[in-house]
Amino acid sequence: MADAAGRLTKLAEEVLGAPLPVRIRAWDRSESGPPGAPTLVIRDRRALRRLLFKPGELGLARAWVAGELDIEGDLYEALDRLSGMIWERGTAAGKPQRAAALRALARPEVRAAARDLLALAGAPLPPKPPAEEAPKSHGPLHTLRRDKEAISHHYDVGNDFYELVLGPSMVYSCAYWESPDATLEDAQRDKLDLICRKLGLAEGQRLLDVGCGWGSMALHAAREYGVRVVGITLSEEQAAYGRKRVAEAGLADRIEIRVQDYREVHDEPFDAISSIGMAEHVGRARYAEYAADLYALLKPGGRLLNHQIARRPLEDEDAYHVDEFIDRYVFPDGELAPVGRTVGQLEDAGFEVRDVEAIREHYALTLRAWVANLEAHWKEAVRLTTPGRARVWRLYMAASALSFERNRIGVNQVLAVRTPESGASGLSLRTREWRG
Repeated sequence: MADAAGRLTKLAEEVLGAPLPVRIRAWDRSESGPPGAPTLVIRDRRALRRLLFKPGELGLARAWVAGELDIEGDLYEALDRLSGMIWERGTAAGKPQRAAALRALARPEVRAAARDLLALAGAPLPPKPPAEEAPKSHGPLHTLRRDKEAISHHYDVGNDFYELVLGPSMVYSCAYWESPDATLEDAQRDKLDLICRKLGLAEGQRLLDVGCGWGSMALHAAREYGVRVVGITLSEEQAAYGRKRVAEAGLADRIEIRVQDYREVHDEPFDAISSIGMAEHVGRARYAEYAADLYALLKPGGRLLNHQIARRPLEDEDAYHVDEFIDRYVFPDGELAPVGRTVGQLEDAGFEVRDVEAIREHYALTLRAWVANLEAHWKEAVRLTTPGRARVWRLYMAASALSFERNRIGVNQVLAVRTPESGASGLSLRTREWRG
């Protein structure tokens, strides 16, 4: 069993057809790989069994969440070096590597190395998935019941935990950074205010905040713009926290927080609708319904601000699938769409799309700030949840930051209007008048 790291490095390089980009330290304390590179620490042979029974991203994720895999050194650098092996499997950049791996498996020396891996892995039975993994759902996607379960898995992990990660703003979506040196709180406040200005909010108007989270948008809009707000969420914990904040701010006469699905709102009309980081949960099969429902809830001349993560388009859109790690550990049933499809479906519902602002780099800055908060309060985060849950959040936020930086995914604010038959949109002739 000596030199497990060297044997694993040899296997990886045989399959990849290239030098391993990180260093490996194995459970037997052996090390191999490029000096000075971030180190992938394999603390337990169970990590290999996970990979044997579930090769690829999900096997690695299970080992990471269980604490059997770790990274020493710069986490972002390590993930960036490993991204071509893991998270780019479905991209054009990943195809040559997959083809090379398949060719490698036909070679006798690689098959021999694979047998060596089987010997290293030990007992043949697959380890049980970590408790933090969401069970695989069955039945139709995006029913009311299934969506509520998916939202609960991600958001009902403890408000105290989210306070550590998100900071006092309690905003769980991309901030808007006037400068990279701004504080996270300033950037989140500026994002909320930018949305209010894009919606043209004015005193006495009625705003629907779809996916209201812990109430931050509702509070800002009511306090700064004098509007009445209905905020809806499927998370019981978010709703309870939001109602408490509303009461403490003395705004209970202006803000109502409901546990309600957007498909269950029937007290229209609203002057404006904000949907911030919520549409990713809607899903391709339901998006036309989502757009039509929001259109129907707005009065003529009303505005929608849809703030949504987007992925790059694929040559074959039917081949799109959600990353297994994200689906099982982060956002069950979440789906991303290219921004062009989102705009098209809003237009199909009757909206006039007036502005699309890409703020991809802003999300990278936001995620790095959240990771820094989590790492600074690591022991407390583990105490409030579980070690595995804290590891999930650290990995997914760091990997997502890199994805935004490398243009693998983006985020856009789409401003749309339910323009009346007269054609009067209510917007200024001057482009982007909300800039001041």
